[in-house]
Amino acid sequence: MSKQKQAQLRKSVAAFAKSDTKTGVIQLINTILPFLFLWFLAYKSLSISVWLGVALAVVAAGFVIRIFIIFHDCTHGSFFKSGKANRVVGTITGIITHFAFEKWKREHAIHHATSGNLDKRGTGDVWVMTVEEYINASLWGRLAYRLYRNPFVMFGLGPLYLFLISNRFNRKNPKSKEKWNTYLINFSIAAIYALLIWTIGWQAFLLIQMPIMFVAGAAGIWLFYVQHQFEDSYFENEDEWDFVKAAVDGSSYYKLPKVVQWITGSIGFHHVHHLSPKVPNYHLEEAHDSTPPLEKATTITFASSLKSIRFRLYDEDNKTFVSFREIKDRLKKRKISLQVSSQITTLQEK
Repeated sequence: MSKQKQAQLRKSVAAFAKSDTKTGVIQLINTILPFLFLWFLAYKSLSISVWLGVALAVVAAGFVIRIFIIFHDCTHGSFFKSGKANRVVGTITGIITHFAFEKWKREHAIHHATSGNLDKRGTGDVWVMTVEEYINASLWGRLAYRLYRNPFVMFGLGPLYLFLISNRFNRKNPKSKEKWNTYLINFSIAAIYALLIWTIGWQAFLLIQMPIMFVAGAAGIWLFYVQHQFEDSYFENEDEWDFVKAAVDGSSYYKLPKVVQWITGSIGFHHVHHLSPKVPNYHLEEAHDSTPPLEKATTITFASSLKSIRFRLYDEDNKTFVSFREIKDRLKKRKISLQVSSQITTLQEK
């Protein structure tokens, strides 16, 4: 795609980067109120059946995902026209979703500015190693990476790490606004938890809140993972990296059933979002449908997205993701090469 066509594409999508206060308010009402009602209903249902209460908690988790999308839009300053309104709503939804608003806002902005850039990985991204990096890594480095990319660790332990550790602590030397926003959100979460435990008891609280946060967290990690980890996703070094290509070729169009699309705030139109982060969730589908060149974006469905679980390493030579199994021969060759080099060195020393 020529630079002129890239500029035109960005201009076409940017036309949908318009906040609508009325739509935003309606989303808050049809998302947060049902979540609170479902939380209360799940608690009341525990007296009938624990499993019924847990089932309703899982449904409530879907609304937490949608609340997170509102939070996400607020970090981009796109949900409302007012910057103050975005900060206030972002902080409130951050309390509900257990994300520190200012901290995540900074990290996510870096993610958008560096997505697909092999030389600038590490902030706001899923950890990706190239084949060569993995082969040249130490035994412990490879083991750590294999554990990180293990589905049980990523989607099972990942939500616990995210909510209990990663989101609760500031980075080293944060700006004052970022630091105190994290403190405010942490204090608010602790206060709400304490109040609920005092009101309904810790057993009932855990039976409801734990499934909500775990399911929402696992689903959120999955969405973030799958929309950048598809077979021919775009990755390049700094000198070859291109923002538009990274957005269109490095972010998928996750085609989901309408109900799931609603719950996930249309974040499946991820290529649109990366092309123009200022487009609020309620305009993403319209932007996609009104921009013909975006039809070429990689489209995945839930069924096809399951293949991404086996994608572990990025092969720079072939521009594709590969599994650990697919590079076994290369690892063996490197091991043999190291052994031969070691033997030659020993002979030379003698």
